[in-house]
Amino acid sequence: MKKPWLFGLCIVCILTACQPATVSTTTPNPSPSPETPVLAVQHTPQPTQASTPKATKKPANSAMPTASPTSVPLKSSPIVTTGLTNKKLGFYFLPQDNHQPSKVDATLEKLYNQYNAIYIHHTTQKVIYLTFDEGYENGYTPSILDTLKANHVKAAFFITGEFIKTQPNLVKRMVAEGHTIGNHSVTHPSMPEITDDSKLQAEILGVERTFHDMFGKKMTYFRAPRGEYSERTLAITKSLGYRSVFWSFAYADWDTKAQKGADNAYNVVMNRLHPGEVLLLHAVSKDNTEALDRIIKAVQARGYVFKTLDEM
Repeated sequence: MKKPWLFGLCIVCILTACQPATVSTTTPNPSPSPETPVLAVQHTPQPTQASTPKATKKPANSAMPTASPTSVPLKSSPIVTTGLTNKKLGFYFLPQDNHQPSKVDATLEKLYNQYNAIYIHHTTQKVIYLTFDEGYENGYTPSILDTLKANHVKAAFFITGEFIKTQPNLVKRMVAEGHTIGNHSVTHPSMPEITDDSKLQAEILGVERTFHDMFGKKMTYFRAPRGEYSERTLAITKSLGYRSVFWSFAYADWDTKAQKGADNAYNVVMNRLHPGEVLLLHAVSKDNTEALDRIIKAVQARGYVFKTLDEM
């Protein structure tokens, strides 16, 4: 049924589209991910520890900052989601021993392929894709960028709407130094819980609008907050021109009150190194920051090459 208020809203959107993007100075909230194989990533510290190849899910996330999604998209999605299931799924992977590539359930693999989603590069070559989730700034991103620059490594940073508005200079540096900027939604919600398609699109396009207004660039990669998705959300994400990016390894690094030291971060990451890995780290982690240089050098010493998502 058509809603009468939509006409008025469209007029407001058209008028506001011409206004320049503003940069907020508010301080954002936490972002998210677990040692053993972690899978669904987020902000609240409730890691599930496992030992050998055992699938682990990621816990629920704490409240993210309130930033309103834009209603003026760069792209529009004519997709009809009728008939697509909106059953909430939490991403998980099945870690393998002896540095073999992680796997997912065969049914889910088929679903990811259908909607152009990735969690790994299926290859025997020693390549790795380094990605960071940036829900909020905890003071470590400058050091992370310094380490990446010193080692000539490019990474992907998935940013929220709050991060880009409160940390424009950091995003500017990421862009200038050749890193990929991915979309992590405006307010870091569980995407399947947004049942209105237009509002779900606004969660994605709101970040892109701000990014485009600031840097004149588009975004092509999206990481679902908390690793939560459904067939419907994957379909909408794809229809907006995005590729959903999950991961083939992550661990419980997002809880800033439960850091276990740089040695632990180093060992956990190196013990699960595998060909085609999409490694997810959270930039709020002190352990990750302190271990990053050692990790990069050790990964390269084992014959691995860091590549960008565009090279996959």
